[in-house]
Amino acid sequence: MKHSPVSILSAVARWLFILCLPLMLLTAGIAVAFNYSWLYQYGFNKHDVGLTTGLEEDQLEKAADGLIGYFNSDEENISLTVIKDGQSFELFNEREVAHLQDVKGLFRLDYRVLVGTLSYILIYTGIYFFYRKKEYRPALAKAILYGSALTLIILLAIGLGALFDFDNLFWQFHVISFDNDFWLLNPATDYLIMLFPQGFWYDATIFCALVTTVSAIILGTTSWLYLRKRGCSFRGEG
Repeated sequence: MKHSPVSILSAVARWLFILCLPLMLLTAGIAVAFNYSWLYQYGFNKHDVGLTTGLEEDQLEKAADGLIGYFNSDEENISLTVIKDGQSFELFNEREVAHLQDVKGLFRLDYRVLVGTLSYILIYTGIYFFYRKKEYRPALAKAILYGSALTLIILLAIGLGALFDFDNLFWQFHVISFDNDFWLLNPATDYLIMLFPQGFWYDATIFCALVTTVSAIILGTTSWLYLRKRGCSFRGEG
């Protein structure tokens, strides 16, 4: 059976929408997590960072706010002065500053993917919701349902990897993401790793996964209820 160019283009656009939805939800979860100062404070308290670094709570809060501000600024290098035992000093050394430049690059990539996928999703949704006939809306609901299900499958795979071998997952992420060894820091002397020990990143991964999971469940459940109310089949496009 031959398909018209319009039907092929429609199918490609639909599958692109389904693939964009997990990327949008995952990058949104990361953006929310690492702009949420509560997550930093939670990690500092849980992992006794004040004791490890010797910094008071207000200085830890200053460090968290400084990092969030840096990741969202146009500054190339971070300069963050804190007070310890009545003396002010630069919190991060040259190696840590260089690594934070690389980390900022990852945040910028996350934002670009988020904006790109969200833009496509909004355009696709707008076309279906406002310009196509009303009977096409179940197809949009099915695409959202499939995209939400795909998101949960990806999260399940990440969750299992984190649960059974987070150390290796964490290591491989750094090997793949960075083309230098600035991320290999000394926990006895480098404040960046003292502020954010590996346990913090495990908690942050769980937080991102929870935010993304809740979002996917809300979208998927809403679509499922809509399709059920309309008496639509859960297979096919129409």
